Amino acid sequence: MLDPTNPLAAPSTLPHGLPPFDVLRTEHFAPALREGMAQQRAEVEAVATGGEPATFENTVGALEASGELLARAANAFYNLVSSHSDDALRAVEAELAPELSAHGDAIHLDPRLFARLAAVRDRCAGGAPDADGTVLDDEQRAVLERWYRDLARAGAGLDDDAKVRLRELNGELSRLTTQFGTELLAATNAAAVHVTDQAELAGLSAGERSAAAQAAVARGLDGWVLPLSLPTDQPVLASLDHRGLRERVFRASTTRGLGGEHDTRPLLVRIAALRAERAGLLGAAHHAEHVLEDATAPSVEAVMDLLTSVVPAAVSNARGEALELAEELRAAGGGVGGDADAQLRPWDWAWAAARVRARRFSLDPSELKPYFELDAVITRGVFAAATALYGLTFTERPDLPTYHPDVRTWEVFDEGGASVGLFLGDFFARESKRGGAWMSNYVDQVALPGAGGRPARSSRPVVVNNLNVPRPPDGEPALLTVEEVETAFHEFGHALHGLLSDVRYPRLSGTTVPRDFVEFPSQVNEVWAWGPALLPAYARHVETGEPLPEEQVQALLASRSYGEGFATTEIVAAMLLDQAWHQLAPGESVAADDVEAFEAAALERRGIALELVPPRYRSTYFNHVFSGGYSAGYYSYLWSEVLDADTVEWFSENGGMRRENGAAFAREVLARGGTVDLAAAYRAFRGRDPRVEPLLQRRGLAATGS
Repeated sequence: MLDPTNPLAAPSTLPHGLPPFDVLRTEHFAPALREGMAQQRAEVEAVATGGEPATFENTVGALEASGELLARAANAFYNLVSSHSDDALRAVEAELAPELSAHGDAIHLDPRLFARLAAVRDRCAGGAPDADGTVLDDEQRAVLERWYRDLARAGAGLDDDAKVRLRELNGELSRLTTQFGTELLAATNAAAVHVTDQAELAGLSAGERSAAAQAAVARGLDGWVLPLSLPTDQPVLASLDHRGLRERVFRASTTRGLGGEHDTRPLLVRIAALRAERAGLLGAAHHAEHVLEDATAPSVEAVMDLLTSVVPAAVSNARGEALELAEELRAAGGGVGGDADAQLRPWDWAWAAARVRARRFSLDPSELKPYFELDAVITRGVFAAATALYGLTFTERPDLPTYHPDVRTWEVFDEGGASVGLFLGDFFARESKRGGAWMSNYVDQVALPGAGGRPARSSRPVVVNNLNVPRPPDGEPALLTVEEVETAFHEFGHALHGLLSDVRYPRLSGTTVPRDFVEFPSQVNEVWAWGPALLPAYARHVETGEPLPEEQVQALLASRSYGEGFATTEIVAAMLLDQAWHQLAPGESVAADDVEAFEAAALERRGIALELVPPRYRSTYFNHVFSGGYSAGYYSYLWSEVLDADTVEWFSENGGMRRENGAAFAREVLARGGTVDLAAAYRAFRGRDPRVEPLLQRRGLAATGS
């Protein structure tokens, strides 16, 4: 039994079940997670051994109601592992990963559950009544199908020997993917670039220098430290005039995990091999095929067709951009420490591009940042768009506990004044937080009906957005780059998908949709950042309050299409790299020492091996696919962008940021979670299937006709 004094033992009494961060400690998690597993095992065993004929309510309904304590503890635990971890928390994660994997296998490989689910599914096919006479509605049929497919894809139909091996594979994969994330975080922190000569910081703004000085102090170092973000292309490269320091930053970024104390290569090649073996055991040709069985994309071939179709135009555009940037670099003598004969190298690209952009569009990124103060972007930009489109309003709740002093909490209300959930904003980078930006839930939206003696249970969502904005010194404003502004809007699109969820069952709630659909709402939300209805409200100078001058606005809008060759090439290269690793056949493997050669061959094979434009993520720091949930699914950003671009066209045709338009999008997409066929949901919203042409036009690829 769990000690009743454990803060996780009972549902939190804070608004919407917000975890009690003021009293929650690392030592509380392992007992709560273990008791949560024990409770769910007992609940599932009762379902599996039920004496009555299987029905939706005594099988699917009971499974959906199970594991309440485990979900409560796991949501809090894994959010903290990602956003505010330490050695003690990571040790608990490593210790419990195999136990949690085995727990999941015990449910998903149980032939008794599979038989009961199959019985209900067969009986209710075609709208026939269940054994108790009820006819399932659309949401009940969706959650039944989800459970059946999950168990089928997990291997519930395998023989006993195969299940033994499958459990071994799942346990080892759980341990290795956890270890990959831990080693990558350590490698990224260790690779932060230490600068002792102030002259090397030429080009950085006063605020950026202050942030670098504070990062050095936090590490107990003199001088300045430039921390690394997750992608290959570090934002600071656009500003650094000192060519030698640009090279140091670039090499630090691209060599993370490539040897040394935190070498991730042995981990990633083993993960890829085990995933391939598991896919074969489950009847798939490779891991990518297994993943695509549960996606909106119809096949691996369809994914590869989309990716390879944009490669020729993207590479051609990138090469054209490189010629212009090479001229710019030579004209500028390579920057501080360069020379007139300097040849364009990868670490020069962002710097030269910033100079071309400044000249062509009269746009200096350092002059833009004072107009994008974090609080204004969030409250007068991100939140204002949600108010205009969805009728949501936000009230900050400083009285509620948080897990770190930087975290801010808002209560979210609908037009009628009802509270719909909580939104947590964790915007600043720190060593305890993994790189990148993401959204996740502390509490899911559910409205489980009572049945079979079970009480009804409902909850409103508690969602969090994590960014990695450099924290300014105390008393100074946090100023965002254009890219960080767009990221803030993107991640809040995910938050809206969680906040506006309106379903009954946890398995269908919010963002629990196929990976290649989940990015769609967030990418749509990016477009509001630059709209004329919103930009003047939040893009105001942090000191004077003056709006961003109109000529700067026009230059910014014009410049956003510049550099699409680079942007498309780097992200499609990463998508193809993900596919290359996860299209390995069972028994096919790569030696750790051959990771770089495998990468090079994979990119060369697809015609996208450009030294000047490396993939957005190299294998050794590709957290999305080797530790996150995007294995064989990183393509989803481009797949979702097809829907996104087509939807933005619809908004534009119908008047843009109008409340009626937001209501339609919320009703047909955001609120539905996984309750409906998503292709059908899109057709219900758009009136037809998506067209790829708006995406090609957006990325400057339409001229290829591909």
